[in-house]
Amino acid sequence: MNKLDTFNLEDSQASSTKNHFLAWDKEYTHLKWGGPAPIRDIQAYLLLGSTVLDAGSGNGRYLGELARHYNAVGIDISITALNGSRARLSRSGRFAEHLGASILDLPFKTHTFDGILCYGVLQHLFKKERESAVEEFSSILRKGGFFFFEAFGYKDMRCGGEPSIHCEERTFSRQNGIIYHYFTKEEVRTLFKGFEIMELEDVIKEKNFKGKVYRRHLIKGIFRKT
Repeated sequence: MNKLDTFNLEDSQASSTKNHFLAWDKEYTHLKWGGPAPIRDIQAYLLLGSTVLDAGSGNGRYLGELARHYNAVGIDISITALNGSRARLSRSGRFAEHLGASILDLPFKTHTFDGILCYGVLQHLFKKERESAVEEFSSILRKGGFFFFEAFGYKDMRCGGEPSIHCEERTFSRQNGIIYHYFTKEEVRTLFKGFEIMELEDVIKEKNFKGKVYRRHLIKGIFRKT
């Protein structure tokens, strides 16, 4: 892997972040570790030893598993999250590069990565930010590389619920300052129009409690850079 071009997060915040990005550092001061998360989808597409970016790696739920099999790099806007992730990987004897970065201004050379994992991240951006982020991802992904996507879907029970401010279509600002957007599959297709769609599916889970149905809706996709 070529040497990564890094940058100082504090020096770049004025130009590369918004208030809703900065809210994440406070959020991670009380978020609990949920344990490691499976990476079976990634393993089905990427060879061992591939160079993989976890974009929005948080406290390392996926990054720790990626580090078992790949040359893994994690970025996040939250220094608190990165510190926790770095310490957790160190205790387990694994290593991944950790960088403070905004996905709107990625500190990497073009065509650096074989794969990019972006789970539960694009849902926290405004429309123009989502489009800008995908352009950034396309630039650093190698031809034939894979992008792994997961985000909230519009059928989710939380869409428009809870105390929030409506900002854009299916986009809301919560009291903690964090943005929540709920995707449609057509919207995802448009967002990744420059990629080949390998997989795109709705994942809907419902629970019935006291006669009321509670629905969780995710949209998952795997895209290939052509």
